[in-house]
Amino acid sequence: MIAVDAGPLQTLRSRPVVGVASDRRQHQRVRVAVLGRYMLSDRREYPCQTVDMSPGGVRLTCAVLGEIGERVVLYLEFIGRIEGVVARHTAGGFAVKLAATSRKRDKLASQLTWLANREILGLPEGRSHERVVPEKPGVTLKLENGREVMARLIDISLSGAAISCNATPPMGSIVVVGSTPSRLVRVFEGGFGVQFLLPLSPDRFHAGMVL
Repeated sequence: MIAVDAGPLQTLRSRPVVGVASDRRQHQRVRVAVLGRYMLSDRREYPCQTVDMSPGGVRLTCAVLGEIGERVVLYLEFIGRIEGVVARHTAGGFAVKLAATSRKRDKLASQLTWLANREILGLPEGRSHERVVPEKPGVTLKLENGREVMARLIDISLSGAAISCNATPPMGSIVVVGSTPSRLVRVFEGGFGVQFLLPLSPDRFHAGMVL
């Protein structure tokens, strides 16, 4: 889920920024894939996933682009609410320049350091959203090779699901759970866990939902 350049237990605040003069960034960026949602000035919310992030900015993968300079409010897993403005459009999304106090930037630096070290130190995958057991657990799973198999949802949250299935795809592979693109992020006895590439909308998330 997360690819980083930093060594274990280093902090983003103490580590010198290397090679960023050309892009005029003031903060060390961490490649981190965190699911979330964002709200543009029309007050509509859309799903997103981070590509990389620093205490001063974040690059998103998303479907709906904001205008350059438009205010954006973000709600990200493990991080919470942050806001800023659209700085530039990118392939598959846009970058946000964050508006934050020095105290908030310090907090973001600590959160990003934790996320980076969490992956490096091999801490278990977690889901911060509430999990429920679906009333109708049967679901079709489409594998990367196009093969479709029947599976059972053990539990599900806004950001992922635990699945029981006769076939276990390789770690990191992309699968489609029902109609929801996902990535396999963990394997456990009796099944495996997937993370949705974009989080579910709250109105799709209930005990009788169909993915």
